[in-house]
Amino acid sequence: MRLLVVEDDPDLNRQLTKALTDAGYVVDRAFDGEEGHYLGDNEPYDAVVLDIGLPKKDGISVLEAWRRNGRTMPVLILTARDRWSDKVQGFDAGADDYVPKPFHLEEVLARIRALLRRSTGHAQSELSCGPVTLDTRTGRVSVSGNPVKMTSHEYRLLAYLMHHSGRVVSRTELVEHLYDQDFDRDSNTIEVFVGRIRKKLDVDIIQTVRGLGYLLTPPPAPGA
Repeated sequence: MRLLVVEDDPDLNRQLTKALTDAGYVVDRAFDGEEGHYLGDNEPYDAVVLDIGLPKKDGISVLEAWRRNGRTMPVLILTARDRWSDKVQGFDAGADDYVPKPFHLEEVLARIRALLRRSTGHAQSELSCGPVTLDTRTGRVSVSGNPVKMTSHEYRLLAYLMHHSGRVVSRTELVEHLYDQDFDRDSNTIEVFVGRIRKKLDVDIIQTVRGLGYLLTPPPAPGA
């Protein structure tokens, strides 16, 4: 899942980016409202962490502009302001959640996980497809209760497919959501990772839809 962090404080921006990256997300960064507005308008992020008190363009204005332009990604607002009126203003502008500073990084991670689950129609932190289970809290994958070791890229790809199970996901969409803006994107690498995941899971849940992409569905019942 690909995230955007818009925070002007260099240390906090770095801490958030590291925590989110360590949690398995791909993260792009912006340090002012104008840059954040541009990235959010032009890149397909799964969620955004947005500070309100930004230079050049404040976070509320950025968020309002995104929503006017039809950008629907979940947005978690961070701010030093703890007045109820600021919270109401943020929600009315289109925010999905709100965390006042100072905060614990674990709380931000938990809220991001919840936003991503809700945005893709999932209620629980454990995602399942047939015998395959992916725990978004721990980053663990298992098949019929047996743990499966995966690289960070394999995990991100499987997690994206499981968040969007039941619909066809194109290679282009996977590339856009699995790599940051500076990565040399090559859709051929997706096929390599899908092949590795299939081999490790040894369960037929990732279907190739020719000319369209990949579809995650539970394996057929025995004898079906």
